[in-house]
Amino acid sequence: MATDEREVREIRLDPVVPTESVLVSTVRNLRPRKKEQPAPRDTRSQVKECPFCAGNESMTPQAIAEYREQDHWTIRIVENLYPVLSSAAQGTTFNEGLRQAIDGYGRHEVIIDHHNHGIAIHEMTEQHLGRLFSAYQTRMTELYRSDPRLRYVLVFKNFGPAAGASIPHTHSQMIALPVIPENVQAEVHFSAAYHRQHHHCVYCALINDALSFTATVYDRETGESQRQLHVDTYVVEKSEHFIAIKPFASRFEWEIHILPLNHQADFIDVPQEMLLDFAGVFRNTMARLDAVLGGAQYNYFLHTLPHNFSEQNYRHSYHWHLEICPRTSIPSGFELGSGLHVNTVSPEAAAKQLREIQLQTLTG
Repeated sequence: MATDEREVREIRLDPVVPTESVLVSTVRNLRPRKKEQPAPRDTRSQVKECPFCAGNESMTPQAIAEYREQDHWTIRIVENLYPVLSSAAQGTTFNEGLRQAIDGYGRHEVIIDHHNHGIAIHEMTEQHLGRLFSAYQTRMTELYRSDPRLRYVLVFKNFGPAAGASIPHTHSQMIALPVIPENVQAEVHFSAAYHRQHHHCVYCALINDALSFTATVYDRETGESQRQLHVDTYVVEKSEHFIAIKPFASRFEWEIHILPLNHQADFIDVPQEMLLDFAGVFRNTMARLDAVLGGAQYNYFLHTLPHNFSEQNYRHSYHWHLEICPRTSIPSGFELGSGLHVNTVSPEAAAKQLREIQLQTLTG
């Protein structure tokens, strides 16, 4: 197989969830196709008609929580006006033959990330981002304590119309569910199976590989070198406590995961002093993505140990992480029909390009 990045064609198995796979086919990047456009940026600090801007608080439900600095709020949490789940639902179930349903019970809240309408996530200070992650922790804890029926709280952010955002003002969301999402359940299940067999965490193994693994891959027939894998091949950013990694089986061209270097199962348990370090890695990672993609639309979401799983051995096998998924392409019929993501950019090349960005020229 040629070493030219444009000719890579590989089906890669996800190391954590081996039933999932990704087709890396870089030659597909050469074909004519419509890419998602950069998200439109409205850089105004305040917009008169925006319900999330400071001064327009009457346009949203009453605040559940506010984080203030001097004479203004910096982060504000409110109920979603159009919730996908409702606390008014009774949480009942019914079974009718093969038709089964659970009432749409839960909570859906909006975290207004910043009072500044047009600020980008990488333009926020590390202190502010640390406060935002702390707000996530606090609200997740409160939601779990409020109702024993809530089994999982998903924190996520949509930026740009292609990523599902309907309001341009920077905000993230939190949905408390009576069930555990299937993809989280799969991560928990397979990481536990790996731990039973190998007696250590699969995520920790991935981090160790990223920091220490070197290899040369050869063609079995010709003996020619196909690929060189060096230490830090997949590392995008690293600090004292956290690491940002480009997944080997990346579903999206510029997908990045941020994980704690030392084993931690539950995001809620992260000490406050470590959240500032996490904020720094996150901010630098987003700045790198912005430099390469120029305002890409994206989603990010937190995957953490489901509630009440801490009493079992899952605490030793699961490792919380933040997944960042820029939306640079539209899924094709093949992807939707097969369930196989197609990635047209080599994860190794993407990580190298992101790593080479000179942050001092971007963030000051």
